Amino acid sequence: MDFSFSYYIGLAGIMVFAISGAVAALEHKEHHHDVFSVFFTGFITAIGGGTLRDITLGNYPVSWVKDENILWAIFLGFLLVIFFPKRLTKLRSELFLFDTLGIGIYTVLGTRIALDHGVNFFASALLGMISAIFGGVIRDTLMNEVPFIFRKEIYATACLAGAILYLILNSFQFDGNLNLSLSASVVVIIRIIAVKYNLGLPKIKIF
Repeated sequence: MDFSFSYYIGLAGIMVFAISGAVAALEHKEHHHDVFSVFFTGFITAIGGGTLRDITLGNYPVSWVKDENILWAIFLGFLLVIFFPKRLTKLRSELFLFDTLGIGIYTVLGTRIALDHGVNFFASALLGMISAIFGGVIRDTLMNEVPFIFRKEIYATACLAGAILYLILNSFQFDGNLNLSLSASVVVIIRIIAVKYNLGLPKIKIF
């Protein structure tokens, strides 16, 4: 098993996405959420994008089935929410911290996994984006919320930017760990700026 820097960063991304999903369940006012439903929402948020990517690539068994550390990372995120719900809810609502970190990490690692499977440049970028956003789409759908990709602020575009940067730097044989950190940071920075200044892409007008 690969216990490299990127492997542990990937586990961190899984954990923060699990936190994001679990906190979203706790924040939802219209439904009563017991322990299992909070855990399930965190779980599906954490594995949704990666599972779709693995299925698309024909990478079986999917990552969370063959690597138990992924499940431990999800469980740890769940425990943090159970023991520190007020603290984590405050961080998420003020900074979108967990969504932002999660999509940054997932984008780059998803892009790299696709690239390792011999996928072309553009498909690798798209699969990196899908890895990052699909878990959140499932989470928002379960919560009867409009998914982030359909809201005004830049979301999926930030993931594409990070994925493309990673691919460009990789083509120049840039250091892998530094490339991962820089490209994920670009996603995070774009997302934070977009939310802070309410930025979005131009709308398509239908005449």
